[in-house]
Amino acid sequence: MTTRSTQHGTCVAYGPSGLLIIGTSGSGKSALALALMGMGAVLVADDRVIVSSVEGVLTAQCPPAIKGMIEARGIGLLAAKTQPTAIITRVVDLDQIEPDRLPPRRSFTILGVEVDLVYGKDTPNLAAALNQLMQIGRVE
Repeated sequence: MTTRSTQHGTCVAYGPSGLLIIGTSGSGKSALALALMGMGAVLVADDRVIVSSVEGVLTAQCPPAIKGMIEARGIGLLAAKTQPTAIITRVVDLDQIEPDRLPPRRSFTILGVEVDLVYGKDTPNLAAALNQLMQIGRVE
């Protein structure tokens, strides 16, 4: 069975793995995605993300009307290289402050599926750390 919803957020991909960026309007979702794209990530969707769950696997896709576009606040809409889909393996929440220096593994549930979660509000070097996390992983 497939379930689907549209999330307010942005998604970038590292190969097949996707990072879903969530947060309130103005929290920096597109800015973070642009920074990650500058480090090699590829845009899946900006502003709205179609999230589907098929047999416990979450995938992200872009609504057709906004494909290939990302907002750069103060500059306008930019054209972007895109990838049609990604498997969401992590979520970063730009509204949550991480209280721990070395945080425990956290999770976020979308459509009944749990994925890794990072709190990102006011986190120094967030883009560089997420880029490393998505490409290499985390030491347990």
